[in-house]
Amino acid sequence: MKFGERLRSRFWRMRVDEEVDAELEFHVEMRVRDLMANGIDRDEARRRAIGRFGNIGRVNATCRSIGKQREKDMRRIEYFSELKQDVTFACRQLLHNPGFSIIAVLTLALGIGGTTAIFSAVRSVVLRPLPFSNPERIVAIYEQLGANRSSVSAGNYVDGVEPVGAFSAVTAIQYSSFNLSSERDTERIIGARTSAGFFNVFDIPAERGRVFTKEEDQPGREQVVVLSHRLWTTRFGSDPAMVGRQVTLNGRPHDVIGIMPARFDYIADGEELWVPIAFTPERRAQHDEHYLIVFGRLRPDATTAMAVEGMQSHAMRLRQAFPREDSELSFTAVGALENLVGPVGRRLYTLLGAVGFVLLIACGNVANLLLARGAARAPELAMRAALGAGRSRIGRQMLTESLVLACLSAIIGLGIAAWGVRALIAAAPPGVPRLDQTSLDLVVLAFTLAVAFASAILFGLAPARRAAKTDLIAVVKDGGRGAVGGLRDRLRTSLIVAELAVALLLLAGAGLLIRSSLAMQQVDPGFEADGVFSARFSLPSTAYSNREMVVQTLDRLAAAAGAIPGATAAAISTQVPMSGGGNGNGLLPEGKALEPRNLVQSRLRMVTPGYFETMRIGIVRGRGLTAGDRRGAQKVMVISEALARAAFPDQDPIGKRIACCEAGPDGKTPDYKLVVGVARDVRSRGLGEAPSPEFYLPIDQVPPEGWNWVQRTAYVVVRTSQDPTAMANPLRAAVREITPDVPLFQLRTMEQRLRDSTATARFNTLLLSLLGIVGLVLSCIGIYGVIAYFVSRRTQEIGVRMALGATRRDVIALVIRQAAWPVGMGIGLGLLLATVTLRVLSTQLFEVTPYDPITLVTVVAMLGCAAGVATLIPAARASSVAPTEALRES
Repeated sequence: MKFGERLRSRFWRMRVDEEVDAELEFHVEMRVRDLMANGIDRDEARRRAIGRFGNIGRVNATCRSIGKQREKDMRRIEYFSELKQDVTFACRQLLHNPGFSIIAVLTLALGIGGTTAIFSAVRSVVLRPLPFSNPERIVAIYEQLGANRSSVSAGNYVDGVEPVGAFSAVTAIQYSSFNLSSERDTERIIGARTSAGFFNVFDIPAERGRVFTKEEDQPGREQVVVLSHRLWTTRFGSDPAMVGRQVTLNGRPHDVIGIMPARFDYIADGEELWVPIAFTPERRAQHDEHYLIVFGRLRPDATTAMAVEGMQSHAMRLRQAFPREDSELSFTAVGALENLVGPVGRRLYTLLGAVGFVLLIACGNVANLLLARGAARAPELAMRAALGAGRSRIGRQMLTESLVLACLSAIIGLGIAAWGVRALIAAAPPGVPRLDQTSLDLVVLAFTLAVAFASAILFGLAPARRAAKTDLIAVVKDGGRGAVGGLRDRLRTSLIVAELAVALLLLAGAGLLIRSSLAMQQVDPGFEADGVFSARFSLPSTAYSNREMVVQTLDRLAAAAGAIPGATAAAISTQVPMSGGGNGNGLLPEGKALEPRNLVQSRLRMVTPGYFETMRIGIVRGRGLTAGDRRGAQKVMVISEALARAAFPDQDPIGKRIACCEAGPDGKTPDYKLVVGVARDVRSRGLGEAPSPEFYLPIDQVPPEGWNWVQRTAYVVVRTSQDPTAMANPLRAAVREITPDVPLFQLRTMEQRLRDSTATARFNTLLLSLLGIVGLVLSCIGIYGVIAYFVSRRTQEIGVRMALGATRRDVIALVIRQAAWPVGMGIGLGLLLATVTLRVLSTQLFEVTPYDPITLVTVVAMLGCAAGVATLIPAARASSVAPTEALRES
């Protein structure tokens, strides 16, 4: 018998079509009989009877339609009536058992709230599209040098990217620091110098005014500026008359021609104004300085592959035309969203997976609670079955109770999520794009409801199926106590095994990150951070256009900083450790051919004498830089140990020569500098990053174009035996005396910079550790609940054993033996999962492998001890039961 026939036979309902056919046939037959009573034969009587109905086919169809609608309405009314009954009964059950309800709701709310909070962050950072038209057509373009991506040189942009036909618009961007001056003060603003195609690439018109044109993107005509909505609001009070006025940037007046809409402020701490980049003919011909961020918008009929193919064809031509600069040139392109998010997205997905595991543990706990409650309600369910309730009706009632439970949990979970989002934004490390835009919007609300529904199915389906299969005879024979559960219940035991496995996985991940953090704290950064204060400044190109003025100003600033009361040393450097960014050059050791494969890529530091003493970077060989290393003297440099190993393996580098940064006197041959010292390696990019080759040049020997590379931006560092933060105001005053219109920014101690460099690692460790602890607690609660239920169901058996001579130790050993199997299975499964999944953390680990035995052994011991405690409590309670009381319960 088919399912539909079985269902009809169960409910003994006639189909609407059959009912209509039978009713019409009845009326026709009655009319036929009346006509036959008047002497008309049957065939004629039937013809006349059908004729009285007119078009009987149409009548039949109309009646069927009416009948089906009536049936549908009746079923809807019946369904909602039963649903109302189920929901009402479920609410009464929850109110009747407040202890169970509170534990179940809070457990599930914790999992739903955590999952919602992390999902809202993932959606804001990774899933939400960029606020541009057709953002999938915007790509970021890089030069590909071997396995590394780099920024694009102006010459390669002009000759290799702009001509590509697959792009409808391209733009080159150079992020810059601007000093925005007014009658009140001077403020440092992050802005961007861009080519005129910038606004066409992102396809967002100005909210007020206009954007600059190609004609304004020319040398001598570039003194126009477009303001961001954020800057217009915060600095200029949303003044509607701002368009057409002038602002002073780096000492030069600029006409405000436009203001962008608020939706263009898509990155927190992003640029706040845009000016034309206005390439000079010399810069357009420069193929060796790589500093441009390049974006392109694909034509509607073009693909990224087509664009890359077009750029590669130009790269082949450039490799032939400029063999020294572009001998290995190639281009690559990535989507704008992928370029923005980078590795942050992978870390957030890892956290989302971890919090999803916590939700699974919570669902397992609630399922165990419902199974225990279902066993306790066995007599009630058996009575309902005896009174005619079918299995599907009982199962639906239990599933409705699960849905009500999940809805209540979702409401509380949204509150937890709202708090979690605020905490996440406050604790997150800097540099996570768009995280500040995280909110609980309609999409997140829909996700929460979906998670709640899925959770209800996940933890409610098994109890509902079991309740629907309640054996009336078995329950009656058992005297209303229900079947034996606990650890003899394979389903409940399997849930505990799964919970323990997931908890071990979370704890192992947290343990690996903690081990990484501990290892990172033992790393020598290469300098002494305590007692050093640092601040950054940017000299405007208009007032400091020549090299001599820049050098003199930097010397004066270093001297003024060193004269601050309490300062023991001071210096200037274009880059300090843990500050990010920086410039690099390919260095050519003397005796090697001028070919790209012989260049050692190194980070450039332009410093004043005394920098090594101020930062306490040890000179391991030779000497540091002195006041005698001036222009006109022997050109010198100090190199790091990493650079010494790369450039002069197994040799003494002192006295060797390296070419860098400029051409020789004839303009063609390399310009060699003498290596006078080797400095200790500094972990400039962070404690978790291996030291990279670095070299230090005295500021008075820096080539004139070098100050354009760093945009005349540098750091002043001051060492003191006092509280370094007390240097802030005196340092501001000292700088103001020399450069009144140059503000200091990024004022921090070096200890703060050191802490900031590990902020991401600490954040990930904290979150995963919290999730691991929550998972451990929930798992222990689950173990305790199952063992306690097991003991309660075997109270009579335990009493018999004790009456026959079993001791308390025997009873405790019995309970522990019963618990050891699921605990052992859970730990074994968790270790198997750990070996498969913990590889996702490999990029976040430092000097620790994903299969670190110390971490795994520690986590297993911790989980085993916690499970042991959760088992001993009900075991001790069972051993204290008097045999007479236990037997009396039979």
